[in-house]
Amino acid sequence: MQPEANPSAPPAPRGKGTARKVLMGVLAVVLVAALGTGGWLLWGDGSADDHGSGTARPTQAQGRLDVRETVEKRPASTLGEMAFRFSLDDMKPGEHNEMPGMWATDKILAKGIKRTVAGFRIGTDADVGDEAWKTRLGGPICGYTRHVTGDNRTAVLFRESDQEDAYCNHVAFLDLDDGHQVWAHDFPVSAAGPSQDTPDSADTQDRPSVTLTHGTVVVTWGGGTVAYDMDRGTKRWNTTVAGRCQDMGAAGGRALVIREQCLSADETPVDVYWQRNTFKVREVDPATGRALWSYSAPKGIRTLSVPSTDPAVVAVSSGEIGLTELISLDGEGKHRATLSLGNDTYVGECFDGDYLVIDYCPTIAVGADQAFLRSEDQQEKQISNWVIGFDLATGNTTTKFDSGPGALLYPLRMSGDQLLALRLSNDHVAPNTLVSLDPRTGKETPYFYFDVPIEADTLTTPDVNDVVVQNGRIFFGARAAIGPGADGNKWVYLVLGIGSVAEKP
Repeated sequence: MQPEANPSAPPAPRGKGTARKVLMGVLAVVLVAALGTGGWLLWGDGSADDHGSGTARPTQAQGRLDVRETVEKRPASTLGEMAFRFSLDDMKPGEHNEMPGMWATDKILAKGIKRTVAGFRIGTDADVGDEAWKTRLGGPICGYTRHVTGDNRTAVLFRESDQEDAYCNHVAFLDLDDGHQVWAHDFPVSAAGPSQDTPDSADTQDRPSVTLTHGTVVVTWGGGTVAYDMDRGTKRWNTTVAGRCQDMGAAGGRALVIREQCLSADETPVDVYWQRNTFKVREVDPATGRALWSYSAPKGIRTLSVPSTDPAVVAVSSGEIGLTELISLDGEGKHRATLSLGNDTYVGECFDGDYLVIDYCPTIAVGADQAFLRSEDQQEKQISNWVIGFDLATGNTTTKFDSGPGALLYPLRMSGDQLLALRLSNDHVAPNTLVSLDPRTGKETPYFYFDVPIEADTLTTPDVNDVVVQNGRIFFGARAAIGPGADGNKWVYLVLGIGSVAEKP
């Protein structure tokens, strides 16, 4: 399973034209158009001098085995241009391909596509066949982590074969710079539910998950957890669970937190299955597997995710739809504060779905002392919303950032002590903006302004697509490739990248 690399091969000519020529041609057109009322994929005044520095203070130094926490620098120009595109123009109506996972480095945009992880050079207009590298796995990708190490590596899970009933029981550690598979291993499986028997097929298997923390790749598989050394792939430790509890998901980053799901032995009839479930989380020493603390969530919780491991924050749902509270924990796993999301006032999304990624909460950002969420959309004269901070010590609201009329504001991630957010225009006249928000002062600093073609508009919402900000660029990626509909438009956007005109790959 070595990568199929073609680093020197130019993009194949097709209807869209040669990659670099298309990108530069688009830029030449929009530079002229931007002098008027606006332009496709490029907005701004070209100057960063009159908006304040917005410079984030650096965090502590990170090593290559740490999970990456990039502090973004404000570009020299607020003009945004297309930095990358991956699209298809030959999909059939009704065709559906899973595309789990998207990662970026300074040179490469990598995307999971069925059983392959493909890397594309940033600065290209890419189609299938234009990969800088691609790594074909033994079967379809069945799990991934959003985390990337300081030396640009990540992990995915894959099935043992293409057979429909093949177990999801392999993990691979990949280098995103060149596609090299550093190592791969298989791991145990267990039957769905509290039983640890061998399942009949993938349909009756407990869902596994994978995450990264310092020096360690961690897989949960229902019946327990197994951890591997990043460099050598050797097993560092493993644990098993007993009784009616299972390890169902791990959250990584600065620390390692494992979610435990327990099924009550009470056979009293209930309306829905989840009323018998309870959840625990425990922080684990990544070097030894020793539990450092454990927290039991209140009964009646439908779902539990972990948007942050340090500081520890869990997101829970005790209602019919959506998250209802964030719960902050102290350094010993004890309840610190409950951050109530109100009666449909604030919104946060956490996804595990078909891929068990319990720390993927794309519109919740957690800093050292605050968590940031967006409000529900306001539908008065024009659509609008705001982003609000919650104090992790008290649960009280703090700084508020308004989207302004005709736009929606989405928190994305922390960049040092600054909050990166995306403002999406609702009218395609005003530009979209990647901004930095200062929680201490309430000041907003634009990174760059941009627009997107109408065909790619559906890619930009973070609650239904992958959004990655890395090395001065923002990437929007589809989680699945879906063939064209009745409109006959066969051009399907899969990934779109935007960067400042001042930042070249």
